[in-house]
Amino acid sequence: MSCVVPAFFIIYPPNEVNLLDSKASQGELGWISYPSHGWEEISGVDEHYTPIRTFQVCNVMEYSQNNWLRTNWIPRQSAQKIYVELKFTLRDCNSIPLVLGTCKETFNLLYLETDDDQGSHFREHQFQKIDTIAADESFTQTDLGDRILKLNTEVREVGPLSKKGFYLAFQDVGACVALVSVRVYFKKCPQTVKNLASFPDTVPMDSQSLVEVKGLCVNYSKEEEPPRMYCSTEGEWLVPIGKCLCNPGYYSSKSGLTKCQVCRAGFYKSTHGNMECSKCPPHSFSHHEGSLHCGCEKNYFRAEGDPASMACTRPPSAPRNVISSINETSVILDWSWPEDTGGRRDITFNVLCKRCRGAAANVSTSGTLNCEPCRSNVRFLPRATGLHNTTVTVGDLLAHTNYTFEIEAQNGVSSLAPKMRQYAAVTITTNQAAPSPVTVIRKEKTSRNSVSLSWQEPDRPNGIILDYEIKYYEKEEQETSYTILRARGCNVTLNGLKPNTAYLLQIRARTAAGYGASSPSFQFETSPDSFSISSENSQVVLIAISCAVAIILLTVLLYVLIGSVCGGCEQMCGSSWLTGVFRQTTLIGRFCCRSKSKHPDEKRLHFGNGHLRLPGIRTYVDPHTYEDPSQAVHEFAKELDASCIAIDKVVGAGEFGEVCSGRLKLPSKKEICVAIKTLKGGYTDKQRRDFLAEASIMGQFDHPNIIRLEGVVTRSKPVMIVTEYMENGSLDSFLRKNDAQFTGIQLVGMLRGIASGMKYLSDMGYVHRDLAARNILVNSNLVCKVSDFGLSRVLEDDPEAAYTTRGGKIPIRWTAPEAIAYRKFTSASDAWSYGIVLWEVMSYGERPYWEMSNQDVIKAVDKGYPLPPPMDCPATLYQLMLDCWQKERNNRPKFDQIVSILDKLIRNPCSLKITANTTSRPANLLLDRSSAEVPPVGTMGDWMDAMRTLPCKEAFSGVSYSSCDTLAKTSTEDLKKVGVTIAGPQKKIVSSLKALESHTKNGPVPV
Repeated sequence: MSCVVPAFFIIYPPNEVNLLDSKASQGELGWISYPSHGWEEISGVDEHYTPIRTFQVCNVMEYSQNNWLRTNWIPRQSAQKIYVELKFTLRDCNSIPLVLGTCKETFNLLYLETDDDQGSHFREHQFQKIDTIAADESFTQTDLGDRILKLNTEVREVGPLSKKGFYLAFQDVGACVALVSVRVYFKKCPQTVKNLASFPDTVPMDSQSLVEVKGLCVNYSKEEEPPRMYCSTEGEWLVPIGKCLCNPGYYSSKSGLTKCQVCRAGFYKSTHGNMECSKCPPHSFSHHEGSLHCGCEKNYFRAEGDPASMACTRPPSAPRNVISSINETSVILDWSWPEDTGGRRDITFNVLCKRCRGAAANVSTSGTLNCEPCRSNVRFLPRATGLHNTTVTVGDLLAHTNYTFEIEAQNGVSSLAPKMRQYAAVTITTNQAAPSPVTVIRKEKTSRNSVSLSWQEPDRPNGIILDYEIKYYEKEEQETSYTILRARGCNVTLNGLKPNTAYLLQIRARTAAGYGASSPSFQFETSPDSFSISSENSQVVLIAISCAVAIILLTVLLYVLIGSVCGGCEQMCGSSWLTGVFRQTTLIGRFCCRSKSKHPDEKRLHFGNGHLRLPGIRTYVDPHTYEDPSQAVHEFAKELDASCIAIDKVVGAGEFGEVCSGRLKLPSKKEICVAIKTLKGGYTDKQRRDFLAEASIMGQFDHPNIIRLEGVVTRSKPVMIVTEYMENGSLDSFLRKNDAQFTGIQLVGMLRGIASGMKYLSDMGYVHRDLAARNILVNSNLVCKVSDFGLSRVLEDDPEAAYTTRGGKIPIRWTAPEAIAYRKFTSASDAWSYGIVLWEVMSYGERPYWEMSNQDVIKAVDKGYPLPPPMDCPATLYQLMLDCWQKERNNRPKFDQIVSILDKLIRNPCSLKITANTTSRPANLLLDRSSAEVPPVGTMGDWMDAMRTLPCKEAFSGVSYSSCDTLAKTSTEDLKKVGVTIAGPQKKIVSSLKALESHTKNGPVPV
């Protein structure tokens, strides 16, 4: 017996809601047929042989057929647009013998909207036509009477509907057709849960616009960003926006993100998020479900700043092996670290000093003597509390006195367990010590033959002062003959002295331990016999005094005048922006400018070569040597969960995709700002390997001047490399934005950071190959960090070996000559590139070799023409550039030498005040090029036309200068008055004035 599937088991798409389905009815449908001999309701089977009710009509032998079939009233519910699905068969008119000419192969579909059921009331003219339905496949009947049925399915859209319900009607005008099934439905976006947000059933509007639906966070979750989705007119949900995060104590399965589940006992989750619950760290527990953190075991604690993921810890044990070394009234205490640190690294030591009365003991003790805290003037070096080292020096103790020192070890949880305090103690007795020197001596009264003096007791008497020894002698005799007196108090009167004579005096105190050190020499003079001057000598003295005052006043006046002139002249003389030069004809002008003059033609270029010596052990591992590149990525880079990364905005584009800024929030850690490189979609396997190779390289470095890799995302899309965020971007653009805004020390500090990072790479046997200011990143504290390791390669184990590239682009302006010619890269070629970076920094981001073509740059390097010194560049830094550009690479400085040189400059800032002097060097092609930029100057107008800065030219257009001599006296204050207020252009204009002065050195140029 065959099994028949009931109609109500038919499964329809979840986004379709049926309003009518003729297959679902097992009895009569009760539709109205007009006229009654037209459409006929019969029982039949569908294509699956399921019993169904069908309607058919086949009055093809009669003329003028108009047969109507109307459904029952259909409530439209919330639908505005409905769909009608018809399944029917239709006979080919040609297969019907003796058929009349009125046979049709189509029928009409119509509808009528009403607010209520009109029963059997029927009017043809009230219906609106939806469409004429034709069969894609018609059936024929064979001579034997067998039918070859072919089922047609047609779907028509109706709407928008506005009334409460509607009727469907089928009009036959002379066809042989059978309606197998009629289904009326509308589409909706079904209820769903996305990103822990629940979205209800939503019926789309009858328009082309999307319906925005707000979601509600599921139980035990919190809204991070308002969840939203859009429902399309086809009943489909589009990509969700926003998300919800599980509450602390709850987590969500990564695969579903449909509900938040409670953390089991023994696990915890302290923050909002969809990450898994974490197991309780050591020495902690959670006995209940949904724990936010794990409690600490007995005698274990967690400090206020400790993250929930950190194990509970306890105070450390006492320091060990305390050793004291006594030197008169000071003692050096030294000890070993506690045997048990309590599981923490933040160990510090406190030293408590006590002065004791009673028998001394040179062994460790808990302190049984009668002790009291030490005096406040006892000195601890470096300090008494918060010591990170295991040694301290205690000074200014009393002589021959007992002291006890308690040394306590503390960590971050010691304050939470005061009863667990442990310390080591040592009791010592200071030696007998002589008093410290007398430092304050005062002269009370002076006469021709005597002087009265007083002084203060030494700061550290170290016992009872028995008396003072006073030693004095005439200054001219230089201690060949001296007198000694002793005094019990702190004052004395010296008698029997010579009038009008200078004396030197020293005092030292004596205790039972002996004499202390002598005081510094104190000079005093006795009064002269008389103070009478003859009238003639008086006139001479007055004349001398008057002359001296006049000379002083004249000197001050000249100093002021020269200073005001030289203030502007130095700016004109110290600049080298333009090459036309103008010279002062006055003495002051020549005095100011003679030593400052720098003609660009007098600067010469010099290139060089060098060689890198590798350390004995290579610590860097080339990721390209791995057979499986993903193994290198996972070995050197931390895999991050994409849910921990929030992208804020796109800040640029890289070779493989976009570069974004965002935030990284790892479990139990503070949120930090990061930079994110993404791999664009549609990448090849090679592009993915090349993209992740940089992370494999970066992950091996750990240095404050190397960009830090936070991790990678490789197990989801998009693939990402996450690094620390550098607020000020690339060094070249940062310097251009802040032209002339930094001091020399600040610039040297930046250069020192770059050199330190390169020293670290060189020590690891690593060659960067693309060192340039554009590949140096700057953070908010002006710390420079080396980045961009896309072109970098590793050195071989042989110290003399070099890496040979297999083609590709080379940054010509930054590359050493041997790397350009033979594609040989070493740390010595990186040193050459560092010299170019040094030039970029000192020129505030100017382009090396300006607008010269790459071929011209190669020729200049080959002929040994170095870049000229930037404007106001210190001579020591330009010499370092020239050393980096040595053609023989073995002669170039190593990066550790460069770091040492820069450290000396930082310690001695005065060495940066001497600017590079080009007068001793012959002119070269690059400088000739610079000179060629300024045409011969015949007039003041020619000079202004030769200036390239249009705003400056416009600023000078309203200013009248009678001669170059007048123009040479222009200062930065004058430039501000004509509208040039920015420091960078000011320096360049003053430099151009210097150039004009030199160019017109044979005399002033008439206007």
